[in-house]
Amino acid sequence: MGGGADAAASVNFPIWAWFFFVGLVALLLFIDLFVLHRKAREIPFGEALVLSGAWITISILFGGFIWALSSPAVAAEYYAAYLVEWSLSLDNVFVFSVIFTSFAVPREYRYHVLFWGVMGALVFRAVFVAVGISLLSAFAWLVFVFGAFLIFTGIRMFRRSESGSGGDPKNNRVLRVFRRFFPATEEYHGDNFFVRMNGKRYATPLLAVLVVIEASDLLFAIDSVPAVLSITSNTFIAYSAVVFAVLGLRALYFALEGLVDRFIYLHYGLAAILVFVGTKFILEGFGVHLPVAASLLPIAAIIGISIGYSLYVTRGGGGGNRPSRVR
Repeated sequence: MGGGADAAASVNFPIWAWFFFVGLVALLLFIDLFVLHRKAREIPFGEALVLSGAWITISILFGGFIWALSSPAVAAEYYAAYLVEWSLSLDNVFVFSVIFTSFAVPREYRYHVLFWGVMGALVFRAVFVAVGISLLSAFAWLVFVFGAFLIFTGIRMFRRSESGSGGDPKNNRVLRVFRRFFPATEEYHGDNFFVRMNGKRYATPLLAVLVVIEASDLLFAIDSVPAVLSITSNTFIAYSAVVFAVLGLRALYFALEGLVDRFIYLHYGLAAILVFVGTKFILEGFGVHLPVAASLLPIAAIIGISIGYSLYVTRGGGGGNRPSRVR
């Protein structure tokens, strides 16, 4: 797998590195929720841009921490894994926009929802990374299954981009099950997920939005985690790369929400990345080991070209209707 010959495969990070990582993430989340965004409010573009830059900077600096503990080759794996997760998470930005628009979520409540959505994503990613690495370690032949799955997903995404097919978030299957068990109000009640009325507890539409976001992100994790594992089989590298990419998602959404309609070729780039990392996975299974740079540079080029060309084509206010990936 990206797991048999990657530079980080045999690196055992000390337990204190894990404590440092978890403590850093906890501190950043505390500052984010209780210092910077204590009250529900709309996040202006300038602030979102600064926050997004801050998250990317922190992620890059953490790669330096990994470099100091191991080697440049291991740090390169972290950066490649981070870039894969960050690139694929760009699609989440568009999905968030579709969900918020469909449910008419007031702009001042959106950051609050995304914060708890990210918390759920961190849990899902931890489970997926741990299970994925365990399975690949126990059953080497699964590299071919994972690789084929990524290639299939990439081709399916490409075809969906061509057909423009999508779905209404309000028809999400998980949401239909949720509504059977949780009576809900029709109106928003601030940024609360629950409200008590006439002595009974009701869910608010904001909780329904969170459920749809979590369900969509769970499906995204099925795509993105195997892609990360095609780069590295080291649990610390894989999970830290995923975590820092996910933590920057909220700020990235508010920085890019005004541009999502212009990313008309983004899906093609993401599809190409999935096919690329899937092919890399399969080659690893046959003993063909690509250097990290051979993963990092093409991925950066693909995402850069797809975004740059999209913005170029839609300059001057032109755009297009992009397909939804809400599933």
